[in-house]
Amino acid sequence: MVIYLDFDGVLHPNAVYKPLELRAPGSLMMHSGALESCLAPYPNAKLVLSTNWVYVFGIDVALSHLSPSLRTRVIGSTWNKPEGDEAIEPFSRMTRFEQIMSHVTINNIKRWIAIDDLHSGYQVWPLQYKDKLVLTEQSKGLGCAEAQADLNTKLMEIEYI
Repeated sequence: MVIYLDFDGVLHPNAVYKPLELRAPGSLMMHSGALESCLAPYPNAKLVLSTNWVYVFGIDVALSHLSPSLRTRVIGSTWNKPEGDEAIEPFSRMTRFEQIMSHVTINNIKRWIAIDDLHSGYQVWPLQYKDKLVLTEQSKGLGCAEAQADLNTKLMEIEYI
């Protein structure tokens, strides 16, 4: 099972600015513990980073902000720096859903969900894939009991597919 993980609006409020400064109450990755608790019954669950942090700061910086237990679950990201600058532009114009579906297709992933706040107006998540999305509220993320309950339900559902 693979979980596509956004950071901003999921693990902390969506109010992070360069240079990695949270301009909201709380701290970076403040909801990591909630994610760890939800994933605890699923030791084989893997994470794929679907956060702009990888695009902007690089995978090493993104990984360095995760707790050790979450870091060990990461198997990659939806963003992999392509050869040549001409390949960067099309990826940056893709919606989060398109980035995830590209990764799902290329890697033949059958059991997956995404955790995201989809804060940008251009983000589109097709209705036929709503069961694959744990949609968080951008100021609360996984600090919200409803988002945690939705994540727990979706994890149980894909565990038995």
